[in-house]
Amino acid sequence: MNMQANGVMAPPRPKTLQDMLLALPMMRDILIKTMFRTNLTEAGALARVICLPINVTQELIDMARSQLLLEATGTMSASSGTEMGYQLTDAGRARAGEALKQSEYYGAMPVPLPVYHEQIKRQSIRNIQVTRDQLMGAMGHLILPPTLISNLGPAVSSGRSILMYGPPGNGKSSISNGIRDAMGDKIYVPRAVEYSGQIISVYDPIVHSAAEADEQDPNSLRRTSGMFDTRYVRCERPTVITGGELSLSMLDLVYNPVARTYQAPLQMKSTGGIFIVDDLGRQAEPPQSLVNRWIVPLEENKDILALQSGEKFEVPFDTLVIFSTNFHPNAIFDKAALRRIFYKIKIDGPTQSDFLKIFSLVARKKKMPLDETTLLHLLNKLYPTIDNVYANYQPVFLIDQIISICEFEGIPNQMTPELMDRAWANMFVADEDIVR
Repeated sequence: MNMQANGVMAPPRPKTLQDMLLALPMMRDILIKTMFRTNLTEAGALARVICLPINVTQELIDMARSQLLLEATGTMSASSGTEMGYQLTDAGRARAGEALKQSEYYGAMPVPLPVYHEQIKRQSIRNIQVTRDQLMGAMGHLILPPTLISNLGPAVSSGRSILMYGPPGNGKSSISNGIRDAMGDKIYVPRAVEYSGQIISVYDPIVHSAAEADEQDPNSLRRTSGMFDTRYVRCERPTVITGGELSLSMLDLVYNPVARTYQAPLQMKSTGGIFIVDDLGRQAEPPQSLVNRWIVPLEENKDILALQSGEKFEVPFDTLVIFSTNFHPNAIFDKAALRRIFYKIKIDGPTQSDFLKIFSLVARKKKMPLDETTLLHLLNKLYPTIDNVYANYQPVFLIDQIISICEFEGIPNQMTPELMDRAWANMFVADEDIVR
């Protein structure tokens, strides 16, 4: 499947109830639960809420009417364009009540898991090709060695797992975000997926950024929502970022015992995008355990989830996983685990030359005048005390500290050796200050 410049092939709209590939009783129950909860009475309004074409919605309404669960409240007038109204019968309200006891889910019809799988193939992260220019454009605000882009590019384009390691404060998180920004296309995220009669909510507005319709492009085949299956939401490729809070339980389905529905785990929400495990080694779970959980997904492009009943099933795993750690990989992984992570990229601190470039850019952005005497003091007096180890976070830290001191003292922004000494003192804790 070829990627298009501005998107991927959209999910086709269902044309009939049979195209839905869902059990008819489930669809009927979602319709009447939606009517019960929303008090909607017209087919057009119901079609928008259950995210089906009007003709398919009408089929569903006609089926419910034939079962005496709905009744018409009026007639259609061709001249006025008013729609026929419908309401639940006594039997319909009773059935809606029984259905709500089984599951509180109503609204958008779910997408069957096999149909969802087909859409993932159309928009796979492994189909995307990121060029050097795209990566440079997304990371243009970072001062990076040329070899780093050369190593990152093939890793991103492969859609395989990446381990970034190196000393803290050198932009591993910023690089991860730059990788995300380089993927400028859009994908389609299902509002909910169905498996074995169970509903799994996938679309999450906290994780997924809905994209505006391409109405500005008259040649676009996707310029209106009516051109694709609206059970999906057209979104930016998602990015899920976790840190020290990540636990193995967060990678399992979350069951809501009140609604009797499931919430997709983090890695499923990141499908088609990026899953960033930041600060690996800071979690309560050992890094080896976390990576072991990913072995099957990383190698076989599928994940295994479990329902409350204990039944296990496969879901596609189509995510670029980026591990980021301040520890040396050999200290937290065994060789088998490292072998399963396809790309290992070391992110070192900047050279003195790059440090000065970063320092100058930050000073200009924050309107802090540079002072040669102060810079020489920083490089020749202060950095030798830490063996001339530079980090990308340090220019921002030092300049922000000086600005705060100047504001407190009521003086214009300025850079002096004395002010730099005061800023430097806040960047480290001396060994003798540590309480033992």
